Amino acid sequence: MVSGSGTNLQAVLDAVREGRIDVEIAAVGADKPCTGLERAREAGVETFLVRPGDHPDRTRWNRALQEAVAAREPDRIVFAGFMRIVDAEFVEAFAGRIVNTHPSLLPSFPGAHAVRDALAHGVKVTGVTVHEVVADVDAGPILAQAAVPVEEGDTEAQLHERIKAAERELLVRTLGAAARQGALHDAR
Repeated sequence: MVSGSGTNLQAVLDAVREGRIDVEIAAVGADKPCTGLERAREAGVETFLVRPGDHPDRTRWNRALQEAVAAREPDRIVFAGFMRIVDAEFVEAFAGRIVNTHPSLLPSFPGAHAVRDALAHGVKVTGVTVHEVVADVDAGPILAQAAVPVEEGDTEAQLHERIKAAERELLVRTLGAAARQGALHDAR
């Protein structure tokens, strides 16, 4: 699942193409037209779009998204820059199979402004977390983490770019380990 440029998706696509991880991408879905969908199409991967605005409320959007994802029969769902919060019913339908990335060392700095919050708190090290999605935002079991040092004079954009580079690498490693071991929890 993507919402934007699809750089995390591209890292996974590249790793699959290069034989670094043994996974099959069943489909790539999005909540809006985006570059991530274009990257998937260019790689020959099926895409689908479930826009919130095409549904009368969030509950119906969640059910439509749930149906679209379930129709692809995924072993895992990866929120690779997917910028929507899904409801508890969606999470329960795919319990233990949804992976997300977050630009901090959770449980520190959950939420949408993790990089800004880390800089505001003056931390010397932040990072990225790959975690299982649960009903509470950024609260699921941690699957993997990587530290990223905060450099003197870092802007939010500079730090976020270094975090995103670490995020792509960590996501690929985590998915590869899960594929080899057969379960997300075993990839920790």
